Amino acid sequence: MQFVLGVVSHASVVKMLEQHLEDMYATSPPESVHALDLSELKQDDIRFWTLWEADRLCGCGAIKRLSPEHGELKSMRVANYYRQRGIGARILHHLQADAAQNGMTRLSLETGSMSFFLPARRLYQKFGFLECAPFGRYQDDPNSVFMTKRL
Repeated sequence: MQFVLGVVSHASVVKMLEQHLEDMYATSPPESVHALDLSELKQDDIRFWTLWEADRLCGCGAIKRLSPEHGELKSMRVANYYRQRGIGARILHHLQADAAQNGMTRLSLETGSMSFFLPARRLYQKFGFLECAPFGRYQDDPNSVFMTKRL
């Protein structure tokens, strides 16, 4: 398996990100959906990573730089075929290492409070993320859980 930086426009990636947004809007009220679209993932303050097995997309994740020392995890997604195979952990480990290598000392995230998001919250907790207050431009929202970790 291989990580690749910046491949947002590949057809497999576009399809996965469209599915990601569909799931977010099917699960959360529109005002509580904070997932990034394709154009936002191409911004200079985003490092978007994909994980591939040969030519098959396994998953993706991104880091949005909030300040020189603080990043936000975005667009974490594992392809259905690869779920329950440790791919989410592999992507999260890679994103943390990339953030640290780029000078960040803290990573934060927003995820949903609904049961749909429980596997994601458990993964983040396993990696040492703790619940926290809203950060950046976020506001208190009963549909959101905010988490952070010092690197």
